[in-house]
Amino acid sequence: MSDAAIRERTEGSGPGGSGSAPIVARRMGFWHDLFAVGHRAVILLPRDMAAILPALIVPIFFYAVTIGALQEVASFADIGLDYKAFQLPLALVMTVTGISRAHALVLDVQGGYFDRLLLTPVNRWALLLGMFVADTIVLLFLSLPVLAMGLALGVRFATGVAGIVTFVAIITVWGLSYTGFPYAIALRTGNPTAVNNSFLLFFPMVFLTPAWMPRDALTGWLAAIATWNPVTYIIEGLRTLFIGWDGAALGKTLAAVGGMGALSQYLAFSALKRRTTP
Repeated sequence: MSDAAIRERTEGSGPGGSGSAPIVARRMGFWHDLFAVGHRAVILLPRDMAAILPALIVPIFFYAVTIGALQEVASFADIGLDYKAFQLPLALVMTVTGISRAHALVLDVQGGYFDRLLLTPVNRWALLLGMFVADTIVLLFLSLPVLAMGLALGVRFATGVAGIVTFVAIITVWGLSYTGFPYAIALRTGNPTAVNNSFLLFFPMVFLTPAWMPRDALTGWLAAIATWNPVTYIIEGLRTLFIGWDGAALGKTLAAVGGMGALSQYLAFSALKRRTTP
């Protein structure tokens, strides 16, 4: 390539003469940016199996131990369900909660890659929404084996295939809803340790629910907290799918998922705006 051609490419040419049209990055649009960020997050998933697999092992362990330890005791209580079915929603909720690509995002922040992205005209919302693409794949990858384990143990859905699809959909949406908390921590702190400990925000909530016995069997302060705990209604709504369609219970489940999701995603996108605003 001639020197004149190189100067034309680097400096631009036009009515204003040399240097009048400097080269700048061209905006490609929201969907292109979303695909680019999501594609990168997905292809990096195999490298993070060491961080993903423990999220599958721990809930399966708790599910197996709880069934083995309490199934006989639960048979004396009128819970309206086989105890394996009673515990399966809890196992799935524990599996998907707090699972996200936030640990990868915080490494991008620490390593300077995120700041380099901000030098481009990439859509700022796509920087976070693209991560949700990979999150969805991970949530399905984790939840389906736990569900398959329950089915193998004899758990059955009175609502049929539609109930199973609804069950998985609610679990997945709940997992995506909760991801706002670790993303908010990642963007605000840039600290991997803080992100890894974000699950501790949820840990007390899961134990302050009718996790092992129906809510009617709870008393005192535990019953009062469980009534106001949104995770209670997520677990209870999922349990109804083993018995039949209950619009009221599922409505409360969707309200709980939507409320927690609105809060967590508001925090995440507020942190994103703060991180991306000069």
